[in-house]
Amino acid sequence: MKRWNWFLPPRLDLVGMLQAQVNVTVEGMDALVAWSNGEAGAGDRVRQCEHRADDAKRALWRALREAFSPPMDAEDLFALSSDLDEVLNGAKDIVREMEVMSVAPDSAMRDMSMQLRDSVSSLSGAFADLAGDGDPTGNADVAIRHVRQMERVYRAAMPVLLDRSDERDVVGMREAYRRLLSLGDSVRRVADRVWYATVKES
Repeated sequence: MKRWNWFLPPRLDLVGMLQAQVNVTVEGMDALVAWSNGEAGAGDRVRQCEHRADDAKRALWRALREAFSPPMDAEDLFALSSDLDEVLNGAKDIVREMEVMSVAPDSAMRDMSMQLRDSVSSLSGAFADLAGDGDPTGNADVAIRHVRQMERVYRAAMPVLLDRSDERDVVGMREAYRRLLSLGDSVRRVADRVWYATVKES
């Protein structure tokens, strides 16, 4: 080892750590889709992924403190990780609340969950581009398009939902729809931050 390297911290793969977090989040979104389709045990997988993603987030945040020269702005890495964390946290909360209320997901929830999963998969592609030589903004735009599709599903589903006779079901599903839209907003913030970080580094 060269003498001038003795006092420098090791170079950490911070973008790779962010990629590890998004990979667990994609896995959690797959479990959310399976849960919305009534698959037994899928809700538990959402919760397990949320815990694993928290571990990945904390590992990245600890590494940010130690990094001598991060490959991109530390504030951008922190914001990407933090906003991404909200997506899986929110998915876990939706599963828990629906189970507590004994309300089963409907077709609109399944469609919104699939769009959410696809949007996070696009973020995974954007993060891979951040780590390589690709342009991450294309995948960020695809993620936003999936969020917009979630909003269209929501607008189509609300009039149908309000025609239901079971008031508890209406209230529970309306809250679930809104929570899914909120997760879409978190995805949009991550996608916008990808754009911001890319423009700033160019």
